[in-house]
Formats: sequence, C-alpha cells, structure tokens
Amino acid sequence: MTCVEPTQPAISLKYLDGYSTTVQAQVRELIHQHRLADYLKARYGETHSVRNDKALFEAALELKNRFMRTTPPLTKVLYDSQLQVLSHALGTHTKISRVQGQRLKVSREIRVATVFRDAPAEFLKMILVHELAHIKEGDHTKAFYQLCTHMAPNYFQLEFDLRLYLTLLEGQKTRA
Repeated sequence: MTCVEPTQPAISLKYLDGYSTTVQAQVRELIHQHRLADYLKARYGETHSVRNDKALFEAALELKNRFMRTTPPLTKVLYDSQLQVLSHALGTHTKISRVQGQRLKVSREIRVATVFRDAPAEFLKMILVHELAHIKEGDHTKAFYQLCTHMAPNYFQLEFDLRLYLTLLEGQKTRA
C-alpha cells in the first residue's frame, strides 16, 4: 500500500503571470509557509490617511504639481467601487473633450479602485504615479516608465510588491 501525500490546492498567481517560474516558485513558497503577509507588513506596514475623494484628489494634485507642473490640470480624482481588480483595472485615466460654444473643454479624470483605501500608502502612491504618467504618456512606453521612476524611484519594486499584495488579498478571499 502506498501512502499519497496530500496535495496543496493550486495557488493562483495571475498577477505574477509575466514573471519567471523561479520568482513564482518563491512566491508560492512564501504563501505555503504563511509568510507573505508578514513580508508585506514588514516592508509596507504604514497605511495612509487618504480615505475620501477629496483627500485622494489632493494627494494626486500634490504629486502632479511636484513632478508634472506643465501638464494640463486634473478635473477629478476619486475612488471608484466599480473598478474591478479582478479585471486588472487598479486605476483608470480618462480624457473627455467637449465643445462648448467656440471652445473645446477637456476634463481629465483619474479613478482608483477602492481596494486602495486600505492598502499601504506606497501602493496608493504607485497607482497615482502610474495614472498621472498616463496624462503625459498614453501608452506603456519607455518614456512612460521613465516618468514613473522619476516620480517614484522604486516604482518597479512597488509594482511587484503590489502584485504580491493583490495575490495575498485574493488568497484571503478564496479562503473566506
């Protein structure tokens, strides 16, 4: 009679699809050892006080004024409960042009998924940096990422750790 080891349930790493199998294996090991939450808490324990749309607008405006003074003004920045993290929409940026009489009026909006109300401060900043960069650079080009790293020098590490955070949240949701 052979003894069969119980298999671990498959761990979804959809937020880490683009990373190497070595990195994915390391993340699976952190999850298996129940150390992923501790890792993230040790790095990003600090939450933020940006709880409402007004505070979010002010945070975005502060970043924009510091790094992108010459870009057109923002019309609206708000948390949006309709954005679905599962659809990979963590934030959106829109540019709406309307003709009013003889003039063209352009409004620029940034919407951030509500999951970031409770996320560490660095992750909210990373999303704001990303969406602000889209105001100047529409696509994910080299210039876009250069602008992101100008505003947040550790942008790529933050993006990776945000993916870990989303993986952790998803794992907690599936266990509940």
